[in-house]
Amino acid sequence: MNLYHCMIELKDGARALAFAAVVEVWMNGLQEKGLIVRWRLMRRKLGLASGSLTDFLLEVELESLGQLDTFFDTLSKQDAEMARRYEQMHQMIARSEVGLYRPYPDQQQQERIALI
Repeated sequence: MNLYHCMIELKDGARALAFAAVVEVWMNGLQEKGLIVRWRLMRRKLGLASGSLTDFLLEVELESLGQLDTFFDTLSKQDAEMARRYEQMHQMIARSEVGLYRPYPDQQQQERIALI
């Protein structure tokens, strides 16, 4: 399992509920196509955060790095409707930061350590 995190700050004037609705349609479309396992959108609670932590966190779960590669490849070739939805979502974003995470320690690492 791999978790792709997107920390998102919206543009001034962008409406949070409209953003959430567009994200839901777009991400559900990706999930229905089998490009992702699961996703969730979270919003900072009570405005509490420090430093560079953003208002929104989008978490996308993928089975493998191969699925991530297929995900990005498919996005570059998406149909007109999905491209329009992506553009709607992207136009609301002022900035984003991304990261790819995995469970730790993972099964492969545990097996490697056991061999030593």
